[in-house]
Order: sequence, then structure tokens, then C-alpha cells
Amino acid sequence: MRRTKRYRVSEANSLWHIYKTVPFWKVIKNFIVIQLARYTPFLGMKNWLYRTFLRMKVGDQTAFALMVMLDIMFPEKISVGKNTVIGYNTTILAHEYLIREYRLGNVDIGSGVMIGANSTILPGVTIGDNATVAAGTVVHKDVPEGCFVGGNPMRVIFTKQEMEKRLEEDDFFSQ
Repeated sequence: MRRTKRYRVSEANSLWHIYKTVPFWKVIKNFIVIQLARYTPFLGMKNWLYRTFLRMKVGDQTAFALMVMLDIMFPEKISVGKNTVIGYNTTILAHEYLIREYRLGNVDIGSGVMIGANSTILPGVTIGDNATVAAGTVVHKDVPEGCFVGGNPMRVIFTKQEMEKRLEEDDFFSQ
């Protein structure tokens, strides 16, 4: 189960309560920073923007590909380890606005992680170090360290041990 904190709302759906949950000017600032970073080809600049203006934890040599969409309301709840690749057009969410409630949760992405293009990471999940997420995956639960996961619903394709064995047998990496 994802680790999110739930907040009840009454009357209108939770999105109508948005500026009770997050300040309007914070959303505007975050929108501008995220849009600048989505289109810049400079990886170091993206990481600097995320660390400086969004208060995200981003490890060294982490690469956010073109068009990555971060949570606009709560980007500070996202942390990414060192030497990780976040693929093209991936969405990382730290909130969910529903009809009768909204939920907030941290997203912790480890070091050496590869997230394929067009994936969606939902709030309250942890992706372990050296894990691989296949393109187009909806990450709705934790991903164990070193595993290869994919699909919708997401499932483990190769365990850490199976991935290590595959790498040992791969002539490309044994040279």
C-alpha cells in the first residue's frame, strides 16, 4: 500500500479546495520553474532549478529527460538519488485530488534507477536503488531494490537476483 496522508473534504470535490491546501503563488512559481526545466536541454540547470526553487532533493549526475512533469503542488515531497535517469515525458506525482478526499505522499527514487519514458509515479511510493522501471509503467506501489518492473498494473518482471544474473551473462558488460 502506498504511504499517503488522507484529508477529508466536504461539499465540492477536493480540487475545488486546491488553494486551501497549497498557496496560489506557490503553484504559479512552481509552474514557471517546471515549465522552464521541462524544455531546457541542460541537465545541470534542471537539477539546479529543482533544488533551488522547488526544494527537491536531487542527487549528483541525475538526469531528467525532456518533458518530465513534476508535481506542481508539492514538488518538495519528491527526492531522487544519484546517477538516476528519469525518462522522457514521465510524470511524478506527490498528490491526488479525489471526490471526497485528497492525499499527499512522498516519492523517494533511489540511486542508479532507470525510469523509462511515459511512466507515471504515484504519490507515496519508494523506488529502490538500481531498480529499472519499463517505459509506460504506472508505479502504484513500492519497487524493490535492483528489480525490473513494468506494465499497468505494474508487476515485477525480473527480481534483483535475476537482473544480476542477466548482467553477468551479458557479454557487452563483461569486457
